[in-house]
Amino acid sequence: MELESIIQSSIPTWSSVCILVSYLVYLGLAGSLLPGNDVPGALLQDGTRLRYRCNGLLTLFLLIALLLFGVVFEFISPTVIADRGLELLSTTFCFSVLVTLILYVAGCNSRAKGSSLKSHATGNLIHDWWFGVQLNPHFMGVDLKFFFVRAGMMEWLFINLSVMEKSYKDGSLGQSMILYQLFCSLYILDYFCFEEYMTSTWDIIAERLGFMLVFGDLVWIPFTFSIQGWWLLRNNVELPKAAAVVNILVFLIGYRIFRGANKQKHDFKKDPKAPIWGRPPKVIGGKLLASGYWGVARHCNYLGDLLLALSFSLPCGASSPVPYIYPIYLLILLIWRERRDESRCAQKYREIWSEYCKLVPHRILPYVY
Repeated sequence: MELESIIQSSIPTWSSVCILVSYLVYLGLAGSLLPGNDVPGALLQDGTRLRYRCNGLLTLFLLIALLLFGVVFEFISPTVIADRGLELLSTTFCFSVLVTLILYVAGCNSRAKGSSLKSHATGNLIHDWWFGVQLNPHFMGVDLKFFFVRAGMMEWLFINLSVMEKSYKDGSLGQSMILYQLFCSLYILDYFCFEEYMTSTWDIIAERLGFMLVFGDLVWIPFTFSIQGWWLLRNNVELPKAAAVVNILVFLIGYRIFRGANKQKHDFKKDPKAPIWGRPPKVIGGKLLASGYWGVARHCNYLGDLLLALSFSLPCGASSPVPYIYPIYLLILLIWRERRDESRCAQKYREIWSEYCKLVPHRILPYVY
């Protein structure tokens, strides 16, 4: 009966479709109409450069204000996401499949010659649907790749807030849930404060938009990264004070490495002569930064990401592996991605990359890997 109940609650309904569509329409309108910093993207192969309106923080705050208005006047329930979690998960998954099939068909039929919309179809349906056919597809002037990343990050926050409200109403809101919510909220708010840094990441610059990215943004990030909150909703965990302090330190160290490394790379791309840690940057072959965090490990930002992921799970204690699905998955993903990055960089930079690897021998964690 429990399995039957789970299956029944996972079936998409018109209510869940309306919630998802309303959310995405709002993001599209707000992203296009609200003021924001006009940030130039990376230079593409054809010499063009996309521009991104980075107004995610304003878009987020306005949506929070609208939702609070709806809660106060009882138009919506603050626990609607927590109450319809599986239903919304399956609805978003179906949407991801549908939209990527549309992107595949549109991409295969594209006759554009520019880097953004040029078709990269290989003829292998599964491969092209999974990895995508076009680099930067647009819909009604909206850059879909940038749009879906923003949507997924906000989804994650609203799932967490709804779970926390349900925990409060159930009388189970404790220290562990508060720590988890605090760490995740700070991380997500930080993302939108520095949203322009996203424009220089590998996903935006080089990955084509297919099921891998759309599913990752809309389904995997919000619904998998929030597993700890769902778990704490049903399991009471009381951390010793020492464990809570260690948890906070792991978050702060991870954040410092993650944000510091990404900021150094972004600033270097904007101004290759900008000081790193108060000194002129060391540059290999005029292209590769070997100063600051990037002189410690070739993918040191991944270390920060892993520590942050671990800090989100530590509030759950050690009684179950379930809350650690996210950091375990991220470890596997980042090692796989690091290998892909290394291969691409070796092909792109050749002798310069070999010189950089000799100077910075460690991949992610110094003296370990």
